[in-house]
Amino acid sequence: MPVDEYWLCLPASHVRPFVQTVRVTQSCPHCCWLPGVLPSVPEPSCVPAVLPRGSHSAAPPPPSSTAPPSTPQTSCSADPKLCLSSPTSDGSQEKNVQSRLAYQEGRLQKLLTMNGSEDHPESYDYDLIIIGGGSGGLAAAKARLLEAAKYNKKVMVLDFVTPTPLGTRWGLGGTCVNVGCIPKKLMHQAALLGQALRDSRNYGWTVEETVKHDWDKMTEAVQNHIGSLNWGYRVALREKKVTYENAYGQFIGPHRIKATNNKGREKIYSAERFLIATGERPRYLGIPGDKEYCISSDDLFSLPYCPGKTLVVGASYVALECAGFLAGIGLDVTVMVRSILLRGFDQDMANKIGEHMEEHGVKFIKQFVPIKIEQIEEGTPGRLRVVAKSTNSDAVIKEEYNTVLLAIGRDACTRKIGLETVGVKINEKTGKIPVTDEEQTNVPYIYAIGDILEGKLELTPVAIQAGRLLAQRLYAGSTVKCDYENVPTTVFTPLEYGACGLSEEKAVEKFGEENVEVYHSYFWPLEWTIPSRDNNKCYAKIVCNINDNERVVGFHVLGPNAGEVTQGFAAALKCGLTKNQLDSTIGIHPVCAESRENSVRSVAVVSPPDTRGRRGRAQLPSSEVVEPGFQPPQSGVQGTALYDGAPLAQTFQ
Repeated sequence: MPVDEYWLCLPASHVRPFVQTVRVTQSCPHCCWLPGVLPSVPEPSCVPAVLPRGSHSAAPPPPSSTAPPSTPQTSCSADPKLCLSSPTSDGSQEKNVQSRLAYQEGRLQKLLTMNGSEDHPESYDYDLIIIGGGSGGLAAAKARLLEAAKYNKKVMVLDFVTPTPLGTRWGLGGTCVNVGCIPKKLMHQAALLGQALRDSRNYGWTVEETVKHDWDKMTEAVQNHIGSLNWGYRVALREKKVTYENAYGQFIGPHRIKATNNKGREKIYSAERFLIATGERPRYLGIPGDKEYCISSDDLFSLPYCPGKTLVVGASYVALECAGFLAGIGLDVTVMVRSILLRGFDQDMANKIGEHMEEHGVKFIKQFVPIKIEQIEEGTPGRLRVVAKSTNSDAVIKEEYNTVLLAIGRDACTRKIGLETVGVKINEKTGKIPVTDEEQTNVPYIYAIGDILEGKLELTPVAIQAGRLLAQRLYAGSTVKCDYENVPTTVFTPLEYGACGLSEEKAVEKFGEENVEVYHSYFWPLEWTIPSRDNNKCYAKIVCNINDNERVVGFHVLGPNAGEVTQGFAAALKCGLTKNQLDSTIGIHPVCAESRENSVRSVAVVSPPDTRGRRGRAQLPSSEVVEPGFQPPQSGVQGTALYDGAPLAQTFQ
């Protein structure tokens, strides 16, 4: 194969370790030494070598006539750059083209930033560098195909946690493992156990009248579990032969990235492709005292003291989940809401969640926002004064709390990783990255997944699926893309909310009000009957597209273990479930999920034949427990109560 000749002008001490990998072809015109003298070349020296033809190249100047070839110079007058040569078709020589070399960790890296360099993946340190060690990034890194010998792909994961304003940081695994799904679900379980202990008296257990909770013991157990997961991820990466560095990644040029560790040491790496999976971090209010005195969900799960009387600012699912389990372990909790609860979720369900939380001791301050946080007493937790103003009047309120938890939203971690250097476009307002249906950015060799994507769901399973499928498309010839439709999710409030598909509002917006039918049911879990939990809000509904054979386009349930119930319905919606198919399904008895079968089979409140538009829904009294034989409100609608002997659900037809 024809080759172009080039010279690497570097100190001999840098060159000698590579004698076996460098092919000496002729004397260097700068140093005037001949092949064969490499082992004794004085410093600094030049090393002739070979490069496949096709790269940018140019002819070197002829050897100097003033220095005899047999007498090597003691130093090289050439700049430490790469000189390439290649004659043109007419025999003339092209103009010299020079490109800087990178030298790092004892090996030469041919980072050719000139045109054509991208055609030579052998010049890269890695096939894929992943920025972010969260669920999506790790899923891509650990994809089985990457470890297979026949693919032989080199993968690196860069992960770095910038400490919170209070100094909180964590290990490998991202938000979900460290400060999201895992600790949240465990603390949610702690709150449920408290209620179960109180219920147990009615089941024959002897329990002290006052059930006490130990915050320190809970957080220690939660953090120990998280630590084991952090370690497990590192072991898994090592077993998959994935290089991991705890370093902050920033693009510094095409196919190049700078990795900075927590001691400020920098390294430069190159890769054929990059995957951005940096996730999001909590947003702050931008008011006096917010970063100095407030905490976020990034701090809460490892907080070294019980938060005491707590104000939760925000109406997101993070806000309501945290408020729910804090109240569940016996704390005084208030939620300050700017507008509505759970924006983007079905508002019928969101309002029922709020009502249930209020009935169980959580206080709400609505249409107010904080404007100042002041510390009035140091300590753990200390005392804070919150000044807030109304969003629809001139009213101002002041109140004291031990802890203020901000949960007003999250921002994409994309603005400080050098995307502008390589030309990756982002939404300037949100920081989100627009991608194709293959998670490719506007820069062909850079991809993105997870919470940072514009217009996509911010869920851990979504990021995991996208990461796996992306790896398969890049390296295994797959064409399967991530399907972002009908993805199930659960809000782990005290009464869990599971959802899949469209909210009622979105369905009306998409299909028109006259084309949407809603079937619904209140139900009473069997386990709640003996302890007589009479403040019941358990509820389920399906949203159907009338014009498409009453296809189910939305499923929503509020009750115990809602996530477990929703999982199976997600698969059914993926397969195009219709109301008729669900009507013909025989459910399991006695379980809460059975009420979903009943509700879609017979709970529809059918409007009179001469009525057009979206069909009416008979709403049960919000504070009333559904008992056997309960009759629905009669408002021009025929209804018959059905009951098979189990107080699980009240159904209508």
